[in-house]
Amino acid sequence: MRQSEMLVMGKKGKKKASKEDPNSRTICQNRKARHNYEILDTLDCGIVLAGSEVKSIRANKVSIEEGFARMQENEVWLFNVDIALYPQANTMNHQTRRPRKLLMKKAEIRKFAERSENSSLTLIPLTMYFTRGLVKVKLGIAKGRKLHDKREKLKKDSARMDIQRAMRARNN
Repeated sequence: MRQSEMLVMGKKGKKKASKEDPNSRTICQNRKARHNYEILDTLDCGIVLAGSEVKSIRANKVSIEEGFARMQENEVWLFNVDIALYPQANTMNHQTRRPRKLLMKKAEIRKFAERSENSSLTLIPLTMYFTRGLVKVKLGIAKGRKLHDKREKLKKDSARMDIQRAMRARNN
């Protein structure tokens, strides 16, 4: 047995499973959300999609940068999320920016969405990912940052990075 084969095998001689499961992976992230908003709480929820939308999401043709969620008639809806058209769907294709229903329990809706309605907070999609082949959205309840808050956060982050860099240099 070659050395490279020995590294792949575990203690009992069986090969390890591949690291990445294609049915569990992150599709996209809203990187600007953490800069523009202060995230107070997060919640994972399902989303109602058409077949061509799922195919397009599997091809990473989705953007949640401008997306937001809103409560309408005791249901939570995701707006302004762009899922590109799936070219092979032809006539059975979907609308790219249609409102999509989010799947949440009633208790979660009461706790999470009504909190945003009452106190001028916003529901923002932070990430979209696959779990066991199902598309999930991580929603964050967020408070908008003012320009001076953004600058202050950048200063704190750069100071923290400088400290970490100095600690690493000291340890080496």
